[in-house]
Amino acid sequence: MVIRKRKVLASISMMLALVALLVIATHAVTAAISAPTMPPAEALKLLLDGNQRFVAGKLEHPNQTPERRAEVAKGQHPFAAVLACADSRTPPEIIFDRGLGDIFTVRVAGNVADKVVIESLDYSVKHLGVRVVMVLGHRRCGAVIAAVEGHEGTADQDVGPMLSELRPAVAASKGMPGDPIENAVRENVELVMKNLATSEELSAMVKSGDLKIVGGIYDLDTGTIEMLKD
Repeated sequence: MVIRKRKVLASISMMLALVALLVIATHAVTAAISAPTMPPAEALKLLLDGNQRFVAGKLEHPNQTPERRAEVAKGQHPFAAVLACADSRTPPEIIFDRGLGDIFTVRVAGNVADKVVIESLDYSVKHLGVRVVMVLGHRRCGAVIAAVEGHEGTADQDVGPMLSELRPAVAASKGMPGDPIENAVRENVELVMKNLATSEELSAMVKSGDLKIVGGIYDLDTGTIEMLKD
């Protein structure tokens, strides 16, 4: 009887020790997430205010001085992350009128989100304090045009890894009224937003409200950004 009690007590002790380790590990993971640079709404306002200056031709070129360069050389704390197309006409730092260390930028043709892109954005959120991520598509996107034209063949047509990433947007927008390229561009931004929000890396912070993922369409002619609904 005494031996049995000792075994029970030993088992309870082991369970308590495991619980304690789990608690410690949870706190360690939480502590590893960097404090926010600023709230999502404030960060988004900075981006959109900068775009308005860009459209109006009233650029301020903030944080582009030698002093700023020296400051961010010691470490970076961007206030926003932007997933944009690699198109040379859509550089986030210019169209948002920002400077060094302000925006964590990930650029890839078609602004798609493969595993490498997601992990890059995750780094900006968890380690650099970013709390708003913008997925920025643009009108007349060459990658989307190629994807729409490339996917007009059979479903199993080999169009390469880049255009394959755009296949879901092409499929979702097929048959919609209006311009097929414009529709695919819009669908792609919305699908990428959804993929980021439900990804293993970012979903918990999106659900808790600590991270906001937004989408926009950049107009090559006017420089304006149409924000999409959440």
